[in-house]
Amino acid sequence: MRNVTLVLQDGTKFHGKSFGYDAPVAGEVVFNTAMMGYPESLTDPSYAGQLVTLTFPLVGNYGVPPFTFGAEGLPMFMESDHIHASAIIVSDYSEQYSHWNANESLAEWLKREQVPGITGIDTRKLTKVLREHGVMMGQIIFDDDPTNIPQAQYEGVNFVDRVSCKEIIRYNEGAGKRVVLVDCGVKANIIRNLIERGLEVVRVPWNYDYTGMEFDGLFLGNGPGDPDLCQDAVNILRQQMNKSRKPICGICMGNQLMAKAGGANIYKLKYGHRSHNQPVRMVGTDKCYITSQNHGYAVDASTLDKDWSELFVNMNDGSNEGVRHNSNPWFTSQFHPEACSGPVDTLFMFDLFVEKLTL
Repeated sequence: MRNVTLVLQDGTKFHGKSFGYDAPVAGEVVFNTAMMGYPESLTDPSYAGQLVTLTFPLVGNYGVPPFTFGAEGLPMFMESDHIHASAIIVSDYSEQYSHWNANESLAEWLKREQVPGITGIDTRKLTKVLREHGVMMGQIIFDDDPTNIPQAQYEGVNFVDRVSCKEIIRYNEGAGKRVVLVDCGVKANIIRNLIERGLEVVRVPWNYDYTGMEFDGLFLGNGPGDPDLCQDAVNILRQQMNKSRKPICGICMGNQLMAKAGGANIYKLKYGHRSHNQPVRMVGTDKCYITSQNHGYAVDASTLDKDWSELFVNMNDGSNEGVRHNSNPWFTSQFHPEACSGPVDTLFMFDLFVEKLTL
């Protein structure tokens, strides 16, 4: 293993060793406190442009599942068809792995997809730095090649445009109700959940004008980066909302786009929510759910138009976790009800959407 140094934007340095693809890389350094789920996280398009730090100390011990695809062309064990994170940062990489479904090691996978991975980093100290100072840009530099310094931008980059599909993709054709899915970087398990509920899914690019299409409901998927860079999607959504009361549901980026269409402002969180144990409360009730989350931006609920209300709120920091229209069947969650990985306490969001389609 080659020696590497992680250099943060504020000059803080962490020394470790490379176990993935040997190439310098730069990106926004974030942390995830989940205890498992690295195959799903790395293939989640919402991590595009980021160096993902895992706080759980032992990583790699259950290997990586095979890249097999189901009948609808969706990966069976991953959230997309390749790794989207720019790099992974861990404390203790386990070269030995054991799992009934493991096909290769994490290191082999990273090298095959040309994604750097570094180990031997004090990830808890790194997390404390990010919590105190906020997420920041970082560079992974190889000690034996110190002049090869990578450069990257995160702020101002439309990562949604990079990860969204480029043409219409159809799933479960000829099934029940037809749903248009706006792909801002959608996870495969969102599509799986819609298909499992007997829906025909028409997946369209993030900036595609679907307002002239025939469909029964609209679903806004998750995606990476700053929603303020996706104004085209907001404008099209507003056209649809002015035209029809058809049900609309959004997840993660979908929550932010819906809220923007409802007049709200977006702001960047200090260090984001990336974990499997985020508690959220349904507003107006005592119901609390443990959720899987991955976002760096949030909705300022105080700026919503009078026709909109908060649906969920985060119990840790009070930030918005979902909105709803007061009279139309439009609702969202900032968290990921489809999980994958993480808890499935809130799968009912998909059932609620299907229920609205049949009214």
